[in-house]
Amino acid sequence: MSRKHTSASVASLRAHIDRIDAQILTLLNRRARLAVQIGRSKRQDGARAYVPEREQQIFARLGKLNQGPLPNEAVRAIYREIISASRALEEPIRVAYLGPEATFTHLAAREQFGSQAVFVPVATIPQVFAEVERGQVDYGVVPVENSSEGGVAITLDMFVESTARIVAEVSLEVRHCLLSRAAQFVQVRRVLAHPQALAQCRRWLTTHLPGVLIEEVASNSHAAAIAAEDRHAAAIASRMAADHYGLRVLAANIQDQAANFTRFLVLGRDPSPGRPTGRDKTSLLLSVRDEVGILYRTLKPFAEHAINLLRIESRPLKGRPWEYLFFIDVEGHISEEPLARALQEIAPYCVSVKVLGSYGRWPDPSAP
Repeated sequence: MSRKHTSASVASLRAHIDRIDAQILTLLNRRARLAVQIGRSKRQDGARAYVPEREQQIFARLGKLNQGPLPNEAVRAIYREIISASRALEEPIRVAYLGPEATFTHLAAREQFGSQAVFVPVATIPQVFAEVERGQVDYGVVPVENSSEGGVAITLDMFVESTARIVAEVSLEVRHCLLSRAAQFVQVRRVLAHPQALAQCRRWLTTHLPGVLIEEVASNSHAAAIAAEDRHAAAIASRMAADHYGLRVLAANIQDQAANFTRFLVLGRDPSPGRPTGRDKTSLLLSVRDEVGILYRTLKPFAEHAINLLRIESRPLKGRPWEYLFFIDVEGHISEEPLARALQEIAPYCVSVKVLGSYGRWPDPSAP
C-alpha cells in the first residue's frame, strides 16, 4: 500500500471520528438538559440531588451493555465525569475531605463525585464530620480501613456521637511512591508520611533506606509539601502529589502488599437510607449487654437469616474500662425483610443498636 493511499485512509477514518464526535457532543448536551430537568423536579419535591444508588445502577447497566473494546473501568470513568458535569450545571456539590490536596482521600472523593464537585480540604477526620453535621458541605469523605493495616480508629470513634450517616463507599487501590527533590536514594536523609502509609511501606523502607530518619506527619500531602522545600527529605505519597508539588518519583509501588486497598466512606446528613440496589451493605454500631456469651447470641440471628457478616471490629467504650462497642458490616439493606427481622431479634441482647447507613457496595475490581 502506498504512503499516499495510507494517508488518505487515515484522513477518512479521522473524518469519520469527527462526525461521531459531533454526534456524541449533541447527545451529551441532550442528556445534560434532561438531567437539569430532573434536578429541578428534585428541588421542587425536596429530594436529594445526589443519589448514589441511582449512579450505581447506571454504572451496572452500562457494564452489561458494554461490548468493548473499552473496558468497563474506562466507561465508568467517562460517565462519572458526564454525571459530575451534569450536576454542576445546577449547583456543584460541596465535598469535605481529609486534606490537603492530592491525598488519597482527595483521590477517593474525585473517584466518587467527579472533577466538577467543589472539594473542601480540612485538616482532620473530626473536622470532616463537623463540616457535614453543620451543613457547611453536602458530603464528606473519610478513610475507614486499609486491607493490610486494618481500621482507622478515629473514623470509627467519631460515629459514636456523630449524626452523620454513611451514604456510599469507595475502595481505592493505594500505590505509594517515594517522592523527593533529590535525584538518588543516597541524598535522602529523612522520610515523611502519614503513620498508615509508613506502616504499609515498613519493609521497603527497611530494605532500601536503612538508617534514614522516619517522621510521622498529619498527611502524605503535607509530607510532600515538606519534601518540596527540603532537598534531603522524601515523602511517601501518590503520583498526583508528585505532580502537584513538583517532585521526582524516586520509586513507585513501594507498599509492602501488592494488593493494597483503602476503603473510604461518604458521609451525609440524611438519616433515611437510599433505595436498595440489589448489592448492598449495612453498617451497624452495637453496644451489647455485659453477659457471658452475649456476642454469640447477638450475632446468631444474622446466621439464622443467611445474612453474610462482612466485618466486625471492636472499639473501647469511652469512660467505661474493659467495655466495648462493635462495628459490624453485613450484606443487605435495612429496608429488606431478612435484615430488618434480624435487627429486631438482636435488640434484646443490646444496650443500643445504631444503623450507620445502608448503601451500595463498591464494585469488585476483579469482576468482569
